[in-house]
Amino acid sequence: MQLVGIARLASISPTLDAKRAVTYQHLPTRNWINRCSNERMPFDFTINPYRGCEFGCKYCYARYTHEFMELRQPEDFERRIFAKHFHAPWFRSELAGIAREAHIAIGTATDPYQPAERRYRVTRQILEILAGEQGRRISLTTKSDLLARDAEVLARLGKRNVLSVNVTITTTDTELARQLEPRAPRPDLRLRAVRELTSRGVAVGVFMSPVLPGITDSLAAIRALAKEAAAAGASYLQAGVLFLKPCARAVFFPFLEQRYPELQGRYQALYAKSAYLRGAYPDHIGAMLDSVRREFRLDRKPAQYTVEPPEEGRQLDLFDQRLPGLRTTAAAVS
Repeated sequence: MQLVGIARLASISPTLDAKRAVTYQHLPTRNWINRCSNERMPFDFTINPYRGCEFGCKYCYARYTHEFMELRQPEDFERRIFAKHFHAPWFRSELAGIAREAHIAIGTATDPYQPAERRYRVTRQILEILAGEQGRRISLTTKSDLLARDAEVLARLGKRNVLSVNVTITTTDTELARQLEPRAPRPDLRLRAVRELTSRGVAVGVFMSPVLPGITDSLAAIRALAKEAAAAGASYLQAGVLFLKPCARAVFFPFLEQRYPELQGRYQALYAKSAYLRGAYPDHIGAMLDSVRREFRLDRKPAQYTVEPPEEGRQLDLFDQRLPGLRTTAAAVS
């Protein structure tokens, strides 16, 4: 078969380094900033500095992205990591074509602070450029405490732009987290990173995603995470119920068989017709979240701030639809 497009580029990507179970490769990149094709998403453009993710989360929905490179074994996604070739002038040129009011999300498919970032610092280079911008709308999502390394540059970025940092923490149970996310940093380390960023004035929220039926969906589990998030200075808490695309099922169902065989039948029934759950169950989770947010005074999303000009140390609001420069009243989002 003749490879074309991203598959051809992946096939000729030079190897940068290799560990016992992971190979890092250098991927030529045509576009850094990609338009989001899903109109339901709250962002307009995405940036993913890496392809593949070493964390190996059992529920990961992004494994299918390796199939575009004709890498179709589920384990390829976590064992063959591609660091995108970064060229600052090209990135600046591409960024110049993006409207300032557009929302750019970093880390929508693969984690921008996975272990490869310690070696190649692609995310850091991107943030340094964005920190020199003004009035842009940027969010970043990660489940790595390496985030704290860039606390200073994120603080600078947030003073002149709309910035929201989302730290994914599925559970406070360290043993359970190790089962679900084998190579991701421990939950307490992620909470420490939340504390470091909030101490510098960065708006940080916690994503309890995904909520796993019968595993992480108890009121006690949700309360425990909300309590720790609030104590670390997080201002908002979001959560999403597990969805299972075929690429995720191929890994998650064998995991259930090994670790939670008693839940296999329930999951087969829940996800028999769709990758997404709708109706009574997500409504029940949403009601619990609303109650817990009220208890710990956490918002659904960042509080709204728009100032003219941006005040020192104060961030603009990610979800305010008005352009920076228009004066509005600060208002917390319940």
